[in-house]
Amino acid sequence: MSVLTPPANRPTIRTRRRAGNNFELYSWFFMRVSGVFLLFLVFAHVVIMHIINDVSAINYAFVAMRWASPFWRTYDWLMLILALAHGLNGLKIVVDDYVHPPGWHILAYVGLASFGVIFVIIGSLVILTFEPVVPR
Repeated sequence: MSVLTPPANRPTIRTRRRAGNNFELYSWFFMRVSGVFLLFLVFAHVVIMHIINDVSAINYAFVAMRWASPFWRTYDWLMLILALAHGLNGLKIVVDDYVHPPGWHILAYVGLASFGVIFVIIGSLVILTFEPVVPR
């Protein structure tokens, strides 16, 4: 037996592939693409909020003026959605690696999905329904 021949009882790569299930490939691809988009979104956010504008100038009026524009609401909402999806996808990978009993695995997935849905709803409500209150 040569060094390059796999042992008889060890499955080869061909036998381990599942036909028609590309979810893990898409998940891997999403992590790379969303990570790149998040880098641009977050660095631009830090530059705008902490370098261009003085931190002491950021108050309710600043946010109300900023969110008067649909562009900034969309920008912040996109950052929220991408960050949540990217983070939850990473946690899904952690669950797959470390949670082995089927019951706990399903419970962890339900918890992650619940967490994601709740925070998308709360964040979207805040960003999309914000109405500035004019002080008297």
